[in-house]
Amino acid sequence: MQSAKRIIKNTGFLYAKMGITMFISLYTTRLILNALGSSDFGIFNVVGGAIGMLGFLHAAMSGATQRFMSYYEGKGDREKQKYIFNVSSVLHFIIAAILVAILIIAGSIFFNGILNIPTERIFAAKIIYASLILSTAFTVISVPYEAVLNAHENMLFYSIIGVIESLLKLATALTIVYYAGDKLVLYGILMATIPLISRTCMQVYCHRKYEECVIAPRKYFEKGLMKEMTGFAGWSFLGSASSMISGYGSGIVLNIFHGTILNAANGVSGQINGQMQAFSTNMLKAVSPVIVKKEGGGNRTEMYNTTFWACKMAVLIYAIFAIPFLIEADFILKLWLKNAPPYSVIFIKIIIVKVLVEQITLPLGTTIAAIGKIKQYNIVSSLLWLFYMLLIYGLFKLNFEPQSMKYAELFIAVCISAYQVFYCFRYAQMNLNDYVLKVIIKTGIVILISVTMGSVSHYFIKNEYVRLIGVIITSSIALIITFIYVDFDTDERKMFIKKTIKLLNNN
Repeated sequence: MQSAKRIIKNTGFLYAKMGITMFISLYTTRLILNALGSSDFGIFNVVGGAIGMLGFLHAAMSGATQRFMSYYEGKGDREKQKYIFNVSSVLHFIIAAILVAILIIAGSIFFNGILNIPTERIFAAKIIYASLILSTAFTVISVPYEAVLNAHENMLFYSIIGVIESLLKLATALTIVYYAGDKLVLYGILMATIPLISRTCMQVYCHRKYEECVIAPRKYFEKGLMKEMTGFAGWSFLGSASSMISGYGSGIVLNIFHGTILNAANGVSGQINGQMQAFSTNMLKAVSPVIVKKEGGGNRTEMYNTTFWACKMAVLIYAIFAIPFLIEADFILKLWLKNAPPYSVIFIKIIIVKVLVEQITLPLGTTIAAIGKIKQYNIVSSLLWLFYMLLIYGLFKLNFEPQSMKYAELFIAVCISAYQVFYCFRYAQMNLNDYVLKVIIKTGIVILISVTMGSVSHYFIKNEYVRLIGVIITSSIALIITFIYVDFDTDERKMFIKKTIKLLNNN
């Protein structure tokens, strides 16, 4: 019960942040696209797209440290956490140095005939890339602090930092609109500066708030722990790096065959999906330390109960926003961007389907990390993402349409999700029948009914504005009702109804 209350409270903080940052982000994207134009916006996404690429890398590295912090938080071993913090700080300083060297070498290769960028914009693209390298180094070094916040489930401060970042991005967009010089150069520099500000705030706060945040590597250093954390971080890095490379690399392949305008479409669809997916991602961020703490405390049954619940909630939360967008993508993009880049609609529709598949198994990744057996899983997933790169290159060579890249991405996502289920069954004693029945089948029925009801409104209502409202209402009501009566078991349904009645009576 206490775990459930903490999850709900922390999720509430994260959603409050999202309520603010989503509007700011969508408005900011519109300002930036109009200010830069499709070509410069595409350049930023293919060069500065490495910022998003490194987001995956950052998640992998912070996830490794968070796993150890949360695991020993579950054991109640504060002294061990001091060792983890210092070992992690040393490890991430080394990673930052290596990463900077790799990015410098990669930059010389990218700008030497690989990227399809107009000659007159090469200098601007190089400035963006250089700014990215500096912000990347600082972001990597700051990973241990984010792990400490996560282990303590301090989502309130994390949400405050997120709001500050969004306000800084809005200020950047407004500056670009009225700037008379090279807008792309200034945009790249300012966007790279934002992580420096937010991470500095995080570091100062953690040192003042938490006793394990002590920089004393000579005192709190353990070779065995360093080896264990390096191995875990290394395999996590392999898994996320392959996903990261395939994501960024697919943008380069798209650029080579179809130019910057298609990169703009790819960037727009990615940003829209990122905002919708952030709701379920934030829920997972709140529940992940609980899953790891359950394993650390030796309670695997409770860990799986929490994991199954998280799988269902991840789908529900994403689907509430994704299904109306899936059905009304054309009209929503026209309202938002007026003139969306070509192929934006089909890109976002395929991505939505892909992410719906991923949400069903997304919390299983936390379960795999919690038990610590990640080597084989990351090897297989890495090979699949590398195969994706070869696949889309072959498709474009054979003159397939640009959207074939997204269909290939959907195929790889299905393969990886299926392997996550197998891996938890094979190596972590997950009850496969329970997962298939309680999560996959029931959630699939819920999604199917919601899409059907939303589609009925789409085809029978002619006025575009009324139709959009109708689709949102019918799909959401169908989703919530079927979720309560199909996805919830009897006890969960009774508790949900009881809590809802109590909340209404209090109001």
